[in-house]
Amino acid sequence: MTSLWFRHLRAGDRVSVKPHASPVLHAINYLLGELDESYLTTLREFGGLQSYPSRSKDPDPVDYCTGSVGIGATAPIWGALSRRYLRSTVGTTTGGGRQFSLVGDAELDEGAIWEAILDPAVAELGELVWIVDLNRQSLDRVVPGVAADRLAGMFDAAGWQVLTLKYGELLRRLFARPGGEALRERIDRMTNPEYQRLLRCTAAELRDRLPGDGEPSAGIAALAAELDDATLLAAIGNLGGHDLAALDAAFDAIDDRRPTVIFAYTVKGYRLPTQGHPQNHSSLLTEAQMATLAMEVGADLARPWQRFAPDSAAGRLCGQVAGRLRREPAAVTAPPELPGDIGRAAPTGTATTQAALGRVLLDLTRSAPEAARRVVTVSPDVSSTTNLGGWVNKVGVWSATERRDWFTDDSETILHWRENPAGQHIELGIAETNLVGLLGELGATWSRWGQPLLPIGVMYDPFVERALEPWSFGIYAGGQSILVGTPSGVTLASEGGAHQSITTPSIGIEQPGCVSYEPAFAVDVEWTLLAALARLGRPDGGSAYLRLSPRPVDQSLAAVPADPAARQRRRRQVVAGGYPLHRRDGAVLTIAAMGAMVTEALRAAQRLEQAGVLADVVCVTSPDLLFRALRARQGRDEGDSWVLDQLFPANRAAPLVTVPDGHPHTLAFLASVWQVPSALLGVTGFGQSGSLDEIYRHHGIDTDSIVAAALDLVE
Repeated sequence: MTSLWFRHLRAGDRVSVKPHASPVLHAINYLLGELDESYLTTLREFGGLQSYPSRSKDPDPVDYCTGSVGIGATAPIWGALSRRYLRSTVGTTTGGGRQFSLVGDAELDEGAIWEAILDPAVAELGELVWIVDLNRQSLDRVVPGVAADRLAGMFDAAGWQVLTLKYGELLRRLFARPGGEALRERIDRMTNPEYQRLLRCTAAELRDRLPGDGEPSAGIAALAAELDDATLLAAIGNLGGHDLAALDAAFDAIDDRRPTVIFAYTVKGYRLPTQGHPQNHSSLLTEAQMATLAMEVGADLARPWQRFAPDSAAGRLCGQVAGRLRREPAAVTAPPELPGDIGRAAPTGTATTQAALGRVLLDLTRSAPEAARRVVTVSPDVSSTTNLGGWVNKVGVWSATERRDWFTDDSETILHWRENPAGQHIELGIAETNLVGLLGELGATWSRWGQPLLPIGVMYDPFVERALEPWSFGIYAGGQSILVGTPSGVTLASEGGAHQSITTPSIGIEQPGCVSYEPAFAVDVEWTLLAALARLGRPDGGSAYLRLSPRPVDQSLAAVPADPAARQRRRRQVVAGGYPLHRRDGAVLTIAAMGAMVTEALRAAQRLEQAGVLADVVCVTSPDLLFRALRARQGRDEGDSWVLDQLFPANRAAPLVTVPDGHPHTLAFLASVWQVPSALLGVTGFGQSGSLDEIYRHHGIDTDSIVAAALDLVE
C-alpha cells in the first residue's frame, strides 16, 4: 500500500482494500489530510471508523466496501464493467484509471473469486490489477499447502498477466553466493508451517534448523556461518512483498491490455514479535513491545498521531501525493422522470406476472424513452426462459466491441443476439454471484461518477438465496438495483423441489435498503416496477426485489377500476403494499393472499359464500411494506400506516386466513393488526414434480385447504 499510494496511484484509479488492512487505509488517508485526527482512536467504536472499509459509514475516502470475503475483492471487476457500460451507452465521460484489488491469499479459497475470474468478459478488462498478499496464513493457522504455482496457473489460464514477487533483494544476493542455490531450493521445497516456524527462531536455532538434511545442507550451513546474526535473521523473512523496489518494478510492468495479478509473498506481522505465529490474528502488542517498535521506526509513543513535518522529505511527499490523488466530487445527474402509470387499459385474458416484466420494459421505451435508455438488464443465461426475449430483441446485448450475429438470417431464430457497445442487456455465465456483483456496481454509478443507471437483474427465484450475500453487500455499499426472482414458489410445479422457492418471500421483509413486491396481476407488475425504478440512482433511493410467477392468471380478476381517480387510488394501494380485492357486507372472515395464490383465495371466497360464509379477500403486494406500516403504527418505525386502515379497517376486523406461495410466517404478522384469530397456510417442506393442483394440494395451499381453514376459524 505504501508503494501503491505514494508512488503509483492516480486520481482516476480505484482500490478495493482487503478488510484487515483498513487501519493502513485510514493511516494513509490521515497522512494525506483526508481524515481528522479525532477519528484515529475510534476504530471499531460506535460511530467511529468501521471494522472494515466502508463507503457508506467511514468518514474518509473509501472506494469499495470490503469485509465479506471474496465479494469486496471482485467488486472492482464489476466496477470496471459498469464504467465501460456507462461510457458506451450513456456517452458520459467517466475518466480512465485502473481498478486495484488488495486480496489475502486465504480469500482465494472463496468460490466467488473464481466465478468472477472465469467469466469471459473479465479477460478483456486490462484495467484490473490484483495484488495477492501471500502470507500463507488464515485466521486460525498456517495453511499447510498454499500452492502459489497452481494459483498462478489458474490466473494464467484465465488470460491474466501473472507477476510473482517471492524474494527480496537480500535473499536474492545470498542466492548468488556459494550455497545460495541450495538455500533457494531448500526454502522453495519446505512446507509453509516449517518456514513460518523459522521466522520465530533465534539466530542459533536458525543456524541449526535452516540447513535441513541431505547433501545440500553443508553448503547452506556454510553460507549461514558467513552471516552475522542480524543479517541471518533479516534474510529469512526477506520476501518480495516487503521489498519496495520489487513492488515498484512490478507496478511498472503491468500490461494494460489484459488483467494483471501480482503474487506478493509476505510475512504476517512482519517485524513484530508476533510475526509468523499461527495465532497472531487479532493479537496485541504489550506496551513494552510498542515502545520498542516506536523506537525502531522513529516514532514517539507519547504522540503516536504526529504527522511528518511539512518541510521534511516525507511531509513534502505526503503533500505531493495528496494533490495528485485529489478528486473533484462528481456532479450528480438526477435520474430521468418516470411515469407512475403507463396508462394501458387493464389487460384482458390470461397473462403471467413473469411475462408482464418484459412487456412493461418495452412499454417504457415508448412512454419514457429517456428513462428507458438508463435501464440495463442483467441475467445469468436465462433471458429467454424469463420472458426477456422481446426486450433483448429491442435494445440489443451489450458488448465492449461489435460482434457479428451469425444467426440473424436464420428464419427459426426468435431471440436475436445483437452484441454491440450500445446494447442494454448484459448476459453473464451461470453464476448468480457475478450477476448481483455487477448489479451492485451498475447501481452505484450515480454516486461514483454522477450518472444514474436503472439496473434490473433477473434470475430464477430459488437461486436468490445463493446470490443474497453479495447483493446485500452491494446495497450496503450504496448500489441501488432491482432484483427479479422468477419463476417463483412451488407454482413452478413441474420443475420439482430443486427449483421451487420457499423462504424467499421473507427475504424482502428482512433485507435492509430494499422494498419487496410480489404482484398478482400484470398491472400490479407495471405499477410496482415503475415505483421501484423511481427509487434508483438517487441519494434518498434504494433497491427492490420483485418475486414473479409463471402461472397464467385471468386478468379480469384484478377488477381494475375504469374511473381515473379510482384507478389512481388502486395504484397507490398496490405500491403501498396491498389492496382490498373482494368485499362483502357482513363478512365474518378475511383471506389475505399474495401473488399466484390470489386465484385460489377468490375461488375459496366464492365457495364459502355458497355455504353462507361471507369473506373479504385482500391482495397483498408487499408484506415488507405492510410490516413497516404496522411498526409505524406501533411507534417503532417511521412512516405511514394508512394502507393498513384501507386493507384491514377496524370495523371489518375478523378471523384471518393467510396464504402465500412460500413459508407461512411471511404473512403471519397480519393477524396482529387487530389481534384476530388466524390460520397460517403456506409451504413448509421441499416440493416435488407434479401438476399445479397436485402440488398445491400437497402443501395445503389449494382452494379446498383454504375453505377448510376458514371454516375451522369461523366455527
